Amino acid sequence: MAKRLLHMTSSHELRYQSLFNPGRALSFPCDVEGHVQMELLGDHALANYLYARVVVGREYALPLVSVVSAN
Repeated sequence: MAKRLLHMTSSHELRYQSLFNPGRALSFPCDVEGHVQMELLGDHALANYLYARVVVGREYALPLVSVVSAN
């Protein structure tokens, strides 16, 4: 099995905001259209991404694509 990258650089992120805790969210690098390259996520990030997709509407809101600011 190919080793996954632990971090990928992107100018956009797909953000899942918690429905119950305003300070909690999961975000993942994506393209302008919100497509996440799952094969480039680390194991922990991939598990979180797949979990967030399953619990949309129950634990997390629909994801939003936003521009990541470069600091």
